[in-house]
Amino acid sequence: TLQYKKVLNMTATAYTTERTSDKITATGKVARVGLVAVDKRVIPLGSKLYIVSADGKSWCYGTAVAADTGVRGNKIDLFFNTHKECINFGRRKATVYILK
Repeated sequence: TLQYKKVLNMTATAYTTERTSDKITATGKVARVGLVAVDKRVIPLGSKLYIVSADGKSWCYGTAVAADTGVRGNKIDLFFNTHKECINFGRRKATVYILK
């Protein structure tokens, strides 16, 4: 069971470094699945998260760490390995739990 301190309803998008040479996040880590981009004014960098679909059933990204920036406001950008995975994910409503 995961304990959380805050729940946010957000819009989730997807990003990858597959077609780029810059693979380093804002926190200095190599981008990978499980590291996500946030607006650090909404979710502090380094926060541990649990991310699921808004309905709680249709998809689950799982646990992640807020390690990158590049989005603004009530949005979260989920890392995927390939461009195709990002296109397939598109834009979706998400529930983001900020874990204790």
